Parts: sequence; structure tokens; C-alpha cells
Amino acid sequence: MFSFFKKKLQPDSVPAPQPVAEVAIEAAATEKRSWITRLKVGLSKTSSNLTTLFIGARIDDNLYEELEAALLMSDAGVEATQFLLDALKRRVKDHKLTEAAQVKSALRTLLIDLLKPLQKPLELGRHQPLVMMITGVNGAGKTTTIGKLAKHLQSHHQSVLLAAGDTFRAAAREQLTIWGERNNVSVIAQESGDPAAVAFDAVHSATARQINVVMVDTAGRLPTQLHLMEELKKIKRVVAKAMDSAPHEILLVIDGNTGQNALTQVKAFDDALGLTGLVVTKLDGTAKGGVLAAIARNRPIPVYFIGVGEQIEDLQPFDADEFVTALLGEATE
Repeated sequence: MFSFFKKKLQPDSVPAPQPVAEVAIEAAATEKRSWITRLKVGLSKTSSNLTTLFIGARIDDNLYEELEAALLMSDAGVEATQFLLDALKRRVKDHKLTEAAQVKSALRTLLIDLLKPLQKPLELGRHQPLVMMITGVNGAGKTTTIGKLAKHLQSHHQSVLLAAGDTFRAAAREQLTIWGERNNVSVIAQESGDPAAVAFDAVHSATARQINVVMVDTAGRLPTQLHLMEELKKIKRVVAKAMDSAPHEILLVIDGNTGQNALTQVKAFDDALGLTGLVVTKLDGTAKGGVLAAIARNRPIPVYFIGVGEQIEDLQPFDADEFVTALLGEATE
């Protein structure tokens, strides 16, 4: 009886407090929906080209020709495009697919299967410190990406130290310092120092201060600039002298708008350094997105993160299902 009256005496207008865990789950779900929306906007150019093909389409050679053109225009490249078309034709035949929606669903599955090997999380805590070299051509968004990554790492309870190893570009050190101030992260720099020496000092400093992660910024360069590529190799060698097994991650930042040039960069930097991961930036409206299919088919290096804009939250871990959903929509029965 007592519990009954106690319940009745509570004012009806006062809602029961929502558990903290539920609030956190709702916030995470809202953030995820916001991210998916931004990703869809970023890939809308390719998405509209691909999805309109299947509206009221007949399953014939014309559909395959239009799909081939759309994939090539998306920067998927000849090899990945042919691979997807051949696999799609086999699936249509084997499963006796007769509806355009079924073919679209089959393409969705094939794309996810192709991109899934690129989906791999960045593993933290396996070295103390974890030493990361960040490379890329000028304009790819390398220094900005370092700032966003620092924030991401901090959200996972990692302390971060930045090394201003881009001594080739005058404003690079200042730009990195600004990101360091925003994130309350220390930056190791020298006025006119050797990039390898800056990296060496940063690794020793991080070890002494028990910092979790060191990120070494390097000068933006084209693969054809052989003297700069040799400088990268030197940084890698010197970092290994500062700490056995380092660098533990060598990441290449690539601009999602550069099409097949991005694949060329991946091959060149991988051949020179042995890349462990990629960050694809600027998937924000004009990007075509298909280059990930080309990378998956030719040089399947993990894509740790993709970026769709300038904000901190616009850099997120790559998820093949999310990416293909942004291109082709939700799965259908």
C-alpha cells in the first residue's frame, strides 16, 4: 500500500530523470546521424550519378554501359570498375535477378565487400609512445588533419605531442602551433632545424614525459620531388634510432578530389616508406569518392579516417557500410 500512495503523491508534471547512460547513447546516435548526413552530402555527386541509373531501368547492356561510365566518372579507375561489373554480371546471372532494385542491392553488397579490407581501426596503446609520421602532398590538408587527429586521440584519453617537421614551408610551423594551442598540445619545433632532428627530439621528449602519441608533421611534397622523398626516408631512419620499432604508423593524407592522382600518390609513398594507413580528406561536395574502390583494388592500405569538412567532428573513422550507404542508400530486402 505504501508504495502505491508514494507513487500517486508524485506530481504528474515532473518527468522521471533520464538515466545518464541513455542520454549518452542518444547523444552518440544523434552525432552518428549528423555524420551520415554530412557524408551523404559530400558524396552526393557520385551518389546521384549511380542511383538514378536504376530508376525504372531494364537489366541489359545499356544499364551496364551506363554503370561503367558512372563508376569511371566517380574515379573508381578502370581495374576496379571492370572488377565490379564482372562480379555484378555473374551475380545477376547466378541469382537470376530481374529487378533494377535487386541489381542495385547486389552492387551495394559488392562495393561493401571491396571496401571492407580498408576498414581497420587505428590501434592505440601498443607502444609508449606510439610514433606516427604524417605525409602527403601540398594542399591535401595534412597539417589540418594532424590537428583534428590530435583532438580525436585526446577524446580517447591519449596525451599527444606534435613535431613540426615541415621546415620546408614557411607557415607550416606556425599553422601546427595554432592547432597545438587549440588542443592544448605541446609542439616541438626548431627555427631552421633539420626535420629529422626535430622528429628525434620529439620522440625523446615524449618518452621522457610519458606522452602516449607523437605525430611528426613532414613537408608536403610530390612523389616526383626525389630530394624531398629522400628526406622522408631519412626522418624514418632517424626516428628508428630514437626508438626501436618506430615509426609505428606512417600515414598518407590524400585529397578526395584528386581522382586517380590519389592512387598514384598512394603507390609512390608506399613504395618509398611502407605506408600503414591513409586519411582521405575533403569529401565535401565535389569529391567523387570512387578512388577508394581504386585503392582497394590496387593497393589495399587501411583507411583509418575520412573527412568531409573543416570542423573537428568532420573527421571520422572509415566504415565501409556507412560509405556505401552514402553512395547507394540503405540496404533493401
